[in-house]
Amino acid sequence: MQLNRSRRPRASGSRGRRALATGVFALAAAALAAGCGDPGDLRSAGATPTAVGPTRLWPDLPPASSPVGDYGNADTEEVDGVEVPGGDLRKVDPVDIVKAQAAAHPDDYTGPSALYKETAEALRDCGRKGKECPVLKAYYRDFTGDGKDDVVVGIRMPEEQLAIRVYAMEKGHLTQIMGTSDAVLGVELAGRDLVLRAVSDIPGYEYRTAWSWDRHQRAMLPTRDEFLRSSDAPRPEGARSPVPAPVPELTEDPGRENPAPGPSAGQRPSPDGPDDTSGPGGSGGSGGSGGPGGSGRSGDSPGAGS
Repeated sequence: MQLNRSRRPRASGSRGRRALATGVFALAAAALAAGCGDPGDLRSAGATPTAVGPTRLWPDLPPASSPVGDYGNADTEEVDGVEVPGGDLRKVDPVDIVKAQAAAHPDDYTGPSALYKETAEALRDCGRKGKECPVLKAYYRDFTGDGKDDVVVGIRMPEEQLAIRVYAMEKGHLTQIMGTSDAVLGVELAGRDLVLRAVSDIPGYEYRTAWSWDRHQRAMLPTRDEFLRSSDAPRPEGARSPVPAPVPELTEDPGRENPAPGPSAGQRPSPDGPDDTSGPGGSGGSGGSGGPGGSGRSGDSPGAGS
């Protein structure tokens, strides 16, 4: 009897432990399921709003066949009379390039109705001690994607205009691939884009234009032209204004050796790093200028090339 009684508790205890373990496992599984949910189920995101397509106004209006203005045209110009050793534009004095174009288009600088006679006269002073040269420090960036640096040249002009030109070696020839002039607030390099900030007639606003290389036109075109609230515009009283970090107007590439600092800060930081050093010739300076050979919003120069 005692043996029988001693065995029954063991059997009963074993079944109890198994039942308890089963219950604990079930509770754990239920808790796990409750905590994780059911990731395999598709759930509705609610009603989808009806898509509304653009509405074309005046569908019967015939499209224009020609532009009103020539801003952003794709004219290019070969520059004669300038030697480029080994096709390396860093070995060329940018003043020589500007002088060569001035000699090729004398009416644009010295004719009876020329707008930029002062610039032609100032070009003769480049390199003379104590004289200020209108050609600014040159900057370099590969805009065309051919692996060779192109050169950006700025030229101060009267009436606070700045002419910006880009030159590249195209099929072995020194070629102007971009030219414009405007009342410029700042110039920036962003990747392979040249970004210009220009004055607007509306106080507190500015034009911002990104010029990019177009392989079909073999020229740089204004691919993005925006009209924006200026970062320099005054803010309403009581509004909090972040302090902008100083950035160069034309930045330089950190991947190159011995980078040289660019001109003083523009207001809008460039998403790209600094570009490379300036080349020979060209004196530093600031202020607006423009020049022949480009297009702009301000009725700029009549010169060749754009």
